[in-house]
Amino acid sequence: MLNPTLVIACIALSVVPAGDRITGRPFATRSEVIARHGMAATSQPLATQAAVEILRKGGSAVDAAVAANAVLALVEPTGCGLGGDLFAIVWDADGERLHGLNASGRSPRSLELEHFRRLGLERIPSHGPLPVSVPGAVDGWFELHERFGRLTMKEVLAPAIRLAREGFGVSELIAYYWALSVPHLKRWPGFSEQLTIDGRAPAKGEVFANPNLADTLDLLAEKGRDAFYRGEIARTIDAYMKSVGGFLSYEDLADHRSEWVEPVSTTYRGVELWELPPNGQGIAALQILNILEGFDLAAAGFGSVEHIHAFTEAKKLAFEDRARWYADPDFTQLPVAELISKEYAAHRRALISPDRAAASYPAFEALEEGDTIYLCTADEAGSMVSLIQSNYRGMGSGMTPPGLGFVLQDRGELFDLRPGRPNTYAPGKRPFHTIIPAFLTRGGKPWVAFGVMGGATQPQGHVQIVLNLVDFHMNLQEAGDAPRILHSGSSQPTGERMRDGGTLTLETGFDYEVIRSLVTRRHRVGWNVGSYGGYQAILRDPETGVYFGASESRKDGQAAGW
Repeated sequence: MLNPTLVIACIALSVVPAGDRITGRPFATRSEVIARHGMAATSQPLATQAAVEILRKGGSAVDAAVAANAVLALVEPTGCGLGGDLFAIVWDADGERLHGLNASGRSPRSLELEHFRRLGLERIPSHGPLPVSVPGAVDGWFELHERFGRLTMKEVLAPAIRLAREGFGVSELIAYYWALSVPHLKRWPGFSEQLTIDGRAPAKGEVFANPNLADTLDLLAEKGRDAFYRGEIARTIDAYMKSVGGFLSYEDLADHRSEWVEPVSTTYRGVELWELPPNGQGIAALQILNILEGFDLAAAGFGSVEHIHAFTEAKKLAFEDRARWYADPDFTQLPVAELISKEYAAHRRALISPDRAAASYPAFEALEEGDTIYLCTADEAGSMVSLIQSNYRGMGSGMTPPGLGFVLQDRGELFDLRPGRPNTYAPGKRPFHTIIPAFLTRGGKPWVAFGVMGGATQPQGHVQIVLNLVDFHMNLQEAGDAPRILHSGSSQPTGERMRDGGTLTLETGFDYEVIRSLVTRRHRVGWNVGSYGGYQAILRDPETGVYFGASESRKDGQAAGW
């Protein structure tokens, strides 16, 4: 017999208009994932599952993060890999404090600025041997593990090694990006042999194995980081780079070191946002938030003209400083404290017109692109990890040393070849970096580990997540699913000045009347597909210790806990 209550409920639901959502939000979203003991959020389900597997075995948040990153190096080579760099922020539950790790590599010591001048280059090429810098990710894994790991590295890397030997089914989005990379990279030795199937990208659902990467990870599990930077892997990279006319050498690898750094922060309406200092762009998010603190965005409402206009102008001001100052602090004195101060923000805020978009804030177009992975993990003890890793342009430079199963990054492309600037190329220097992890605390207690992928999208995305959580009272999943705002420089590089105000790109979901009003304020509003980044986040309830996880609906991501 039918349950009368169920029948009535079904009838009631059937009359609800199709456009209504239980969440009450006008945009598509889904529930947060909630778990007590641990949580992982990554851009690929197989990586998330590997992280949870490690957590269930008693591994720490760092163990889970490294395990997930190793799996992503296999299943998402379009955004990361052992040939790239890494940055991380770790909340250590035992010490009750944050730690920052800068695991980015430096330029080859034998490559001089004059070499680019002799070649007649105005910027470093995207692919080939010239943009290759030392890959820092592997050293980052071992630094993190040595300090905060519980399981052995052999246990941590086991899921990735198993998948690399058995093969995995390629997801639709990764197949798409892989196919975009192959035509550009297959002309370089080693790439087609190791990262294609008969010269083409694997198709959606096709099984791809990478036994060379499995061998590399096996070697790291057995012999540690020195196998990469001072042993067999380093010698293979050295010989390969010499064979293609490159400059990265065994000595560059042997000299490499990651750096533990103090995260920097600002407060925004009682919440602290933490970023890493340059050579990354994280402080741009702090600068934008400081400027926006002077606007009543909660009263204006999400998606209002006032919200979008203030955000865009604050972004332009912060990115002026990004182009001027952000670089390797070992080579230039950077005024970080001044740039992220409330006093400086008040001075900059006064430049914003309430009804007119600025047309002449400087920008640097070369810093607008890239692809990345972001992940976060949390363990039963309360430790949390915010980690980001990348090759820069998708699969990297195309330089693919034989037998190793990965591509070397092209992060060196982001150096400036104009002399006398903070980010001007120099030997042994870390380039400007786009990839940035983020962390939120409240009252000195951990709250949210989160990140948003995608070149210059990242600091803009960080700010929007904070606004969505704090000003617009969204939950963790809604904060990532809400339509995003993206401002970019002019369509053609114009030296250092953006004379047309750039382009304001709005994701589907903003009201048309708002867009019309933005145009009347002299914003040039455009559209784009796939440029709004990727989001992962874990929130810890300070009262119960329960974790909430969220993952990017625009990507293949998954949040899962136990």
